Amino acid sequence: MYTIRQPKKIIFGINSCQNFEFPENILLITSSGAKSRGWINYLGVKNFDLFDSVEPNPSIETVEHILTEFSQNFSVVVGLGGGSSLDVAKFVASKMKKPKILIPTTFGSGSEVTRISVLKVNGKKRSFHDDKLLSDISIIDPFFVRDAPMEIIKNSAIDACAQCTEAFDSKLANYYTKFLCNKAFDILENAILENNYEDLAYGALISGLGFGNSSTTLGHALSYVYSNEGISHGHALAFTTTVAHKFNNSQFYDRFKYLVKNLNFSPINLELDLNEATKLIQLDRKHLDYNPKEVSDSDIVNLLSLINSQQVF
Repeated sequence: MYTIRQPKKIIFGINSCQNFEFPENILLITSSGAKSRGWINYLGVKNFDLFDSVEPNPSIETVEHILTEFSQNFSVVVGLGGGSSLDVAKFVASKMKKPKILIPTTFGSGSEVTRISVLKVNGKKRSFHDDKLLSDISIIDPFFVRDAPMEIIKNSAIDACAQCTEAFDSKLANYYTKFLCNKAFDILENAILENNYEDLAYGALISGLGFGNSSTTLGHALSYVYSNEGISHGHALAFTTTVAHKFNNSQFYDRFKYLVKNLNFSPINLELDLNEATKLIQLDRKHLDYNPKEVSDSDIVNLLSLINSQQVF
């Protein structure tokens, strides 16, 4: 038996934000660059309060700060930005018990259509899973990718590729999620190789619906210790998902590795002792329990060693 969970309404298309009638009395949650990039003017929202200090890899303290600073009489919470802004907005809205509208400006996290929020707790990334985190309305507007820096594009693209390929192999996968994940990777792969970046929005949306109804696996479990040391999530996944796909004998291994090489990611290195890192990774049962193969401590140490010694390719 399988259960499919997704937002009540998904709106997709160029300039879809401008054609949407936003309600009044909004709490808008985003990052510091939203004003200077013209994102807020583009939405045309009126009568709103703004929190624009969401940091990369946000902490639970950010959520608590918003809940303390703002009253809870808003009609709706709007999250605008990358996965960090959306994850904070989802969590805040669920605590306020308010409807949520999520608008991604980078296309990789899939957060706009999942029941997952990733926040740092005590300095370590933690993944929260709850139906209350699903958006009421998700608006996916490829407009935002047009002026995005290449570094953001490639990190977002490989993030989405990691999600759909790991989820295809997940023990939780079913006919529905496998279809979506396979289709998403085809779209994302073509978008990357053909430099057709507006299609990243479409591919990431389908990827989010796929992995959001199954699970990412070993690659994501490995990635968080790198993120804890300040390496961006997509950058970490470029290497952790590559070695995970090889370990799992994934059908996507060669294609994924080719995309990572094509996008020219710089090597990464973990400063934390590998045995200590392994202990942290083994706690991440939300990813490891659904990996297609059982993963031992020695397996994890070997995989981290491959990444640190730059022997991924």
